[in-house]
Amino acid sequence: MENLNFNDIFKSSILEKTSSFSVVDSLIGLLVAFAVGLFIYWVYKKTFSGVIYSHTFNISLIVMSMATALIIMGISSNVLLSLGMVGALSIVRFRTPIKDPMDIVYIFWAIVSGILCGAGFIPLVIIGSILIGAVLLIFVNKIKIENPYLLIVKYNDISIENSIEHVVAESSQKHTVKSKSVMPGDDFEITYEIRVKDSELGFINNISEMESVKSAVMLSYDGNFTA
Repeated sequence: MENLNFNDIFKSSILEKTSSFSVVDSLIGLLVAFAVGLFIYWVYKKTFSGVIYSHTFNISLIVMSMATALIIMGISSNVLLSLGMVGALSIVRFRTPIKDPMDIVYIFWAIVSGILCGAGFIPLVIIGSILIGAVLLIFVNKIKIENPYLLIVKYNDISIENSIEHVVAESSQKHTVKSKSVMPGDDFEITYEIRVKDSELGFINNISEMESVKSAVMLSYDGNFTA
């Protein structure tokens, strides 16, 4: 039986992989991922158009870029490690709902940037991020899109429907009836999808002041509606 010395005990494939590990390349990749993450952070803050801005979600985009780059660096030189990482990540389940489709775009952007940084495609991730950021800044902030509205009118006299229709037609660029229902007590409810002229919403007051109209409600409409 051969005698084992101190060096033989600590010889392992881990040390061999560490010797081939490039600290400089890894630092460059992580720093670029951090810089791209900061750019994504800034673009998201500039293009956010919702009501409640989530600062923690925006910060998570930076961490997501760096963490993805770190994973790619770790598995790029080891096939077994890459298979194990895929298996480990496959059991992860994210239950936080993503309500805005644009948030999915930013998440995908952060992940792709991290992958490219980890793989060493630094010029590609920089050029791609600049172009993506420019597209988002132009199309989200500069181009104005007129979203439609839903007008919900409740009334108890069917004879005023023509009057309501006349006011809606005069005050909107385009309108369509989304639904109409008869409620208990001989009450009626009609829902219009309308595009107003120059954001003029004063006509809703004229409708609410009509005789037999019980209520008139205007809602912002994102295209999804269930009758």
